[in-house]
Amino acid sequence: MKNTSGNKLPPSTGPAWTFLSNHAHVLWCLYRTPDALLKDVAAEVGITERMVQKIVGDLAAADYLTVEKVGRRNHYQLHTRKPLRHPLESHCAVGEILKLLKKQKR
Repeated sequence: MKNTSGNKLPPSTGPAWTFLSNHAHVLWCLYRTPDALLKDVAAEVGITERMVQKIVGDLAAADYLTVEKVGRRNHYQLHTRKPLRHPLESHCAVGEILKLLKKQKR
């Protein structure tokens, strides 16, 4: 399994899991590269292109992003003020999480 930076995840003794969902990983990729090809997002997240298409559909249906056709490609506009869905984290907007992920190591 690979993480979003393309590096292999460390081996584990149990089932593979991460703190962020595939929905969050796809959103993060589109936040960094709003004109990304979904096949590239799929490769980076480590899931199928079809699954990325489904996740983008979920995110669009929940109004976390808008898909705009620009020529032959899509542009993804994220709605960063939209609150997170779970009651435990609904006090945070999706943009706050994305900004935290964006911070560089010092």
